[in-house]
Amino acid sequence: MAKLSLFERRRRRVRTALRKRAGDRARLSVHRTGRHIYAQIIDDVAGRTLAAASTLGVKESGANVDAAVKVGKEIAEAAKKAGVTTVVFDRGGYLFHGRVKALADAAREGGLEF
Repeated sequence: MAKLSLFERRRRRVRTALRKRAGDRARLSVHRTGRHIYAQIIDDVAGRTLAAASTLGVKESGANVDAAVKVGKEIAEAAKKAGVTTVVFDRGGYLFHGRVKALADAAREGGLEF
């Protein structure tokens, strides 16, 4: 078996812990790159994406904290439209600070509970 990177080990550890305490709640998954940040609400039981938001369509936004706040608010609105109020936060292998934390805080302010 190939040696896993620290990021991949952290990602697997986070996802395993989430599965144990998620129950039937949807998962708010965050992915970030150098240029964009993405958020999805995923129903793992049905294997479907219920809502999604990202910085892709916006020209002036980039990979900064302000853009992450906008995406957090968008995902909260999209979740309300999809009928989702409680989720588990899946930060993947990313540390909970900076853009990831800003997105999570904005989603909480928008009405998501986690």
